[in-house]
Amino acid sequence: MESETLAVAAKAFAIAIGGTLPAWAIGTIVSKAMEAIGRNPEAGDKLFVPMLLGMAFAEAIAIYALVVAFTL
Repeated sequence: MESETLAVAAKAFAIAIGGTLPAWAIGTIVSKAMEAIGRNPEAGDKLFVPMLLGMAFAEAIAIYALVVAFTL
């Protein structure tokens, strides 16, 4: 295979995995937080900030994958 083809395949793989898994993680984080709030509505204020932090860290991984795809 040519080097350009391998570079495009590596970019595609990096952005596919780097976009899919953080999206799954964010969905899981929000799902579990909503489930916990549904069980205990008073815990909504206590869960909101940790939920946002977890989502931000997962989103940072997606941004890192985008940067890797652009630098390859």
